[in-house]
Amino acid sequence: MNLEELDVAVDNGSVDTVLLALTDMQGRLQGKRFHARHFLDEVAENGSEGCNYLMAVDVDMNTVEGYATSSWSTGYGDLEMKPDFGTLRPVPWLPGTVLVLADLPAEPASPRQILRRQIDRLAEHGLTAFAGTELEFVLYRNSYEDAWDRGYRDLTPANQYNVDYSILGTSRVEPLLRRIRNEMYGAGLTPESAKGECNLGQHEIAFRYADALACADNHVIYKNGAKEIAAQEGMALTFMAKPNAREGNSCHIHFSLRGSDGRSAMLGDGPAHLSPVGQQVVAGLLATMREFSLLFAPNINSYKRYAAGSFAPTALRWGVDNRTCALRMAGHGQGMRVENRVPGGDVNPYLAIAGLIAGALHGIENSLELEDEFRGNAYADATAPRVPSTLRDALGLWETSGVAPAAFGEEVVAHYANNAKVELTAFDAAVTDWELRRGFERL
Repeated sequence: MNLEELDVAVDNGSVDTVLLALTDMQGRLQGKRFHARHFLDEVAENGSEGCNYLMAVDVDMNTVEGYATSSWSTGYGDLEMKPDFGTLRPVPWLPGTVLVLADLPAEPASPRQILRRQIDRLAEHGLTAFAGTELEFVLYRNSYEDAWDRGYRDLTPANQYNVDYSILGTSRVEPLLRRIRNEMYGAGLTPESAKGECNLGQHEIAFRYADALACADNHVIYKNGAKEIAAQEGMALTFMAKPNAREGNSCHIHFSLRGSDGRSAMLGDGPAHLSPVGQQVVAGLLATMREFSLLFAPNINSYKRYAAGSFAPTALRWGVDNRTCALRMAGHGQGMRVENRVPGGDVNPYLAIAGLIAGALHGIENSLELEDEFRGNAYADATAPRVPSTLRDALGLWETSGVAPAAFGEEVVAHYANNAKVELTAFDAAVTDWELRRGFERL
């Protein structure tokens, strides 16, 4: 939708509300609802404002210390929200509503601005990044309110057995899956397929590959919209990386680079049909994976996914169509791409894709050589570098990285290090159910 079409829709009464939304550090949409006519008359040209604490709060929206750009000492001022009208679209699951995403041009820690800067760096090499994210979720027949009241215990999964690829099993929840697919299509996304997964009530909806920024935009719109649609149906779904002891929710990110001619810059005659640039890209991704883990696995719960034989990687190896490796080469011809299997469903797509571009550039700019393809079970490779096992380990790698400050800037490194420290402090102070069960009577 463009502004002219929005103006017509407001005049004929089919649209009355405009959502202006930014993406916060946790990958969530935050923003304001405007009366549509006011938006067109004032906000479209002048933008809007939001408290700069939106880039400096924890997941509970608590103000926390340690951020240079936002604090009590600086008065918690406003940040500029500038509409990006290339993202203007209808929201079919909300009556009379359209959505437009906002840039935060003066906020260097904004995920969308971080990704934009990496895209600009890549453009200096005549390259464009394309990506696709595959988000898994676990669906429950409880409402979000009921789940909250139950303390997220004893919920009823939408499927009571493994429905991976099952047509019968997915038919049980097809009314909801169909709504999500069709209404995302109405919002300008291109859904490709839906399938069951391994965990009880677990499903995945995949969308068309797109340029890096559009992919991240589509990801956050889908993630927010899927939750809203589920809530309207009296159900709840979660994208958290490890909601229970069974299989976690992954977010495999497919990634490739194209040249100025629009064709793959990674396709060639080398190993696994990789060009010299493609080999440098994969080498760079491997070389930076541990240092950039904070971008791919941003939460304490993220690291619970990584277990041998779980389809979540532990070994930082690459292989051709090998799902035991952190990086899997997939596709053929112009569709060839590298799949990063490290991120979970809780990932912020802007930060993760920015990390992939920065890793690729590290490989290209330093002409890194690619190690040999790994064949076999990478879980059993005792010599492989490993995915960090905790957020604390990932934080240490991020703070001591030589690549991260050069790629993202010292301010961004410090900002997201503080975000991890806030989560670790909160977790360290919490008394968990596990501790109570282990120690209440027996210790």
